[in-house]
Amino acid sequence: MATARKLAAAELAGALRRQASARVASPSGRIWLALGTVYLLWGSTYLGIKYSIATIPPLLMGSVRFLVAGGILYAVAARTTDAGSDRLGPRQWLAAFVIGAALLVGGNGGVILAEQYVPTGVVALLVATAPLWMAVIDRIAFGRRLPPLVIVGLVIGFGGVAFLIGSPGPGHISLFGAALALAAPLCWASGSVFTRHVRLPSRPLVAASMEMLCAGVLFAIASVVTGELGRLHPFSTTSIVALAYLIVFGSLIGFTAYVWLLRSAPLSLVSTYAYVNPVVAVILGTIFLSERIDLRTVVAGGIILAAVALIVVARNRAAAAAAQPRVAL
Repeated sequence: MATARKLAAAELAGALRRQASARVASPSGRIWLALGTVYLLWGSTYLGIKYSIATIPPLLMGSVRFLVAGGILYAVAARTTDAGSDRLGPRQWLAAFVIGAALLVGGNGGVILAEQYVPTGVVALLVATAPLWMAVIDRIAFGRRLPPLVIVGLVIGFGGVAFLIGSPGPGHISLFGAALALAAPLCWASGSVFTRHVRLPSRPLVAASMEMLCAGVLFAIASVVTGELGRLHPFSTTSIVALAYLIVFGSLIGFTAYVWLLRSAPLSLVSTYAYVNPVVAVILGTIFLSERIDLRTVVAGGIILAAVALIVVARNRAAAAAAQPRVAL
């Protein structure tokens, strides 16, 4: 009897491994389409931000983007059939306000402001350090043990950041702009980590729409306080089209594809957006904005992305090991 149970357990474990391997080895065409959508759309948002803030004040642009995108998404997602079991009370709105402030106002707002001083490709490379900050926050705030591979990735990644922004020369990067660009992933990582510890709506798209709406209000307040409304000038057609692109493709289509991927594809595959988006941003910045790619940017970017890959792989392995079912023998 014990032998039969062991054989059954071994067969179950083998089937689970084969199923997981099949999902990773041969993802469906829909998964590749959604992944390519996230790669291209989220990588292109850096270019869209640059064009939009050319004539639209940055904080006002952020407010319009997230109020419109959040309003549309909320109107659609809040009407889903499982709405009855998903309460949207003051507690959920407060959680959305806090996370929206961290992810979108701090994270996206840092990108918007940084692009006034730093090339889009460099901003994208600095924003790619978000997984590094998430590992640090997990360790400091929650005392989670970091696997050796993550520690190696942290050392390499922050070394790459120091090399990118600390080297003198003709391509010297604005320290103020770099600080804004690094504040963005720090805020994004903080919001991502603390999302696990607040009571958001269980429907991801509803939660995202509420976060967008709260962020849009905060951006509007910041825009008024900083006097942007008193410095308005006519908006160019290019800036308006870029803002529409950010709303439709960056916030609505891109995020919807990402949420679908989280439910349909292995996390190890979805996580690749973290080091593909910066490459897309660098390429688009070179093509459309004539941003110069020097040797330092290439080397530092390679170091940062290699570190991100190490940390993403290590965290995915740890998550897979923790989630692996155990069969009693």
